[in-house]
Amino acid sequence: MTKYPVFFISFFLVITLIGAAGADDLQPIQLLPPQIDGGKPLMQALQKRSTSREFSPDLLPPQVLSNLLWAAYGINRPKIGKRTVPSALNWQEIDLYISMPGGLYLYDAKTNRLEPILNEDIRSLTGKQPFVKTAPVNLIMVADFSRMGKSSTEEKDAYAHADAAFIGQNVYLFCASEGLATVFRASIDKPALAKAMKLREDQKILFSQTVGYGKK
Repeated sequence: MTKYPVFFISFFLVITLIGAAGADDLQPIQLLPPQIDGGKPLMQALQKRSTSREFSPDLLPPQVLSNLLWAAYGINRPKIGKRTVPSALNWQEIDLYISMPGGLYLYDAKTNRLEPILNEDIRSLTGKQPFVKTAPVNLIMVADFSRMGKSSTEEKDAYAHADAAFIGQNVYLFCASEGLATVFRASIDKPALAKAMKLREDQKILFSQTVGYGKK
């Protein structure tokens, strides 16, 4: 029988069994410190970058999930709080949500943990394609316009979409380096998803991105 580290087993139990608890019992998940060394050289990752729409339901190991989220939107300069992606006027207006079998979480880069949002599996709402229902991770990029000053709605929309796209490309390069499958998506019933996520009117869903192992 394959042996897994104790932390992986604990993490697996949290993700798969947490749905049995009440909403108030959904607990934060402290992520492992990201591994920022290793991986493929940039040019090799670019050569292997691709889109896939076939995913295994297998969960990502805790270390891989932590590394993925740091690559996507983590803090790479702790002294000044800046991230692995650029942000217009350093607004950092994008919030990165993670929809998994056990619930919906918000990535908190400052504390390196997942904050519980919804004790419900809403993966099926993160896109219109069948694979979103069973893939282990669906990232949701949400713009919080309240952080974007007095810019016009058109400017806020343009800046936010560009900033979210930077996150998506980081995810693509990380997946290429780690042998994971991913697809960046805009085909979403955004009103239905926003309602499920209980978003405010000044929060806007921009994109979703599915991540997992390729289907064997």
